[in-house]
Amino acid sequence: MPRRSAIVLLILVALILAALALRVWLVRRSGAGQAFAGWFEPYPAGDRLVLEPAKVEDLPGFREDALEEAVPVFLRSCRVLAAQPDGTSLGGLGLAGTAGDWKSACQEAAQLPAGDRAAAQRFFASAFRAFSVRNHHNPVGLFTGYYEPLLQGSRQRHGRFTVPLYARPPDLVMVDLGRFRDSLKGQRIAGQVVKGNLLPYPDRHAIDSGVLAGRKLEIAWVDDPVGAFFLEVQGSGRVRLEDGREIRVGYAAQNGYPYTAIGRELINRKALEAKNVSLQTIRAWLEAHPDQAREVLEKNASYVFFQTTQGDAPLGAQGIPLTPGRSLAVDLTQHALGVPVWLAASAPSPRPNEPDRGLHRLLVAQDTGGAIRGPVRGDVFWGFGPDAEAVAGRMKNRGKMWLLLPKALNPSR
Repeated sequence: MPRRSAIVLLILVALILAALALRVWLVRRSGAGQAFAGWFEPYPAGDRLVLEPAKVEDLPGFREDALEEAVPVFLRSCRVLAAQPDGTSLGGLGLAGTAGDWKSACQEAAQLPAGDRAAAQRFFASAFRAFSVRNHHNPVGLFTGYYEPLLQGSRQRHGRFTVPLYARPPDLVMVDLGRFRDSLKGQRIAGQVVKGNLLPYPDRHAIDSGVLAGRKLEIAWVDDPVGAFFLEVQGSGRVRLEDGREIRVGYAAQNGYPYTAIGRELINRKALEAKNVSLQTIRAWLEAHPDQAREVLEKNASYVFFQTTQGDAPLGAQGIPLTPGRSLAVDLTQHALGVPVWLAASAPSPRPNEPDRGLHRLLVAQDTGGAIRGPVRGDVFWGFGPDAEAVAGRMKNRGKMWLLLPKALNPSR
């Protein structure tokens, strides 16, 4: 090989090695196995939360949203943060900082005049910086809805009331893995201790077959197995008793199995088309095929246990009442509770024949759910009643989201 060509080849090899070394350094700088956003396509495959700075005033619909309605929702989360030591991490990937980082914004929000939209706009624009949330480089994700269903039930099993709503069994052990490893924040497992070993808890099939019967765990008995299943999916609801009284039930625990969407099962069976899957179409199919319903429901091994709750609204994962249209469920392996989230998406009209409506507004991350997974993913709480069910049951729309973080924070992701 001519001397000049050999020199050029050596220079090229050196440049390639330098680029690879830079890539490794960037990967290590931004986290094990994750490349620095904006420079290289990240690897390995999987979710990767990336934040891109934006201006609060430029968020779509910022001038039109009734931001004065979001202030009391944010203040509910502030009260939770105020009770925590300043150094307490808000969780998720740590991008939302600590409880102390939010005190100034919370104190300022508490001084705002009630119902003053202009003041609310000035507050959110001045106290926060906005960050577009992306999965790798993709800012578009899936947004769904949930609501508070109503079931008919009885305190005693009799007649048509044969489907139990179980309280948390005393032998169910739930483990927050984030207490053991920072890398596992937001992840949990559950099981039961047998001879000193933590073993899987019974799955849905075993529970439906009566493994928990006779242990006096029944909160109530309802008349609709499909409704009871969707109550688990929603996480909370109401049961109207025979005397007309209502009791409110909320999430207490889960048996540790991952959530499996039965809509996907029905698509695989060619029972439904993907474009037509909704709570309403799934329910209609199950009710029309009672001989197959239990088999389909048991494809989801995950099982939710309940507790009776008080108050005028269901409680979210942050332990505070949820606000219709303003509370958002997020993936807690990615995001922190209490963080304001701007959503640019759409939502179905309560009336099936009307087009979807724009949904550009500020919500607060106050809940989570087994099906909510990924950086750009959210579940909007719509409240109670037929309209809430109509919207939540059919909502599966694409959209974008932005985090609003106090200006004192400078997330490097």
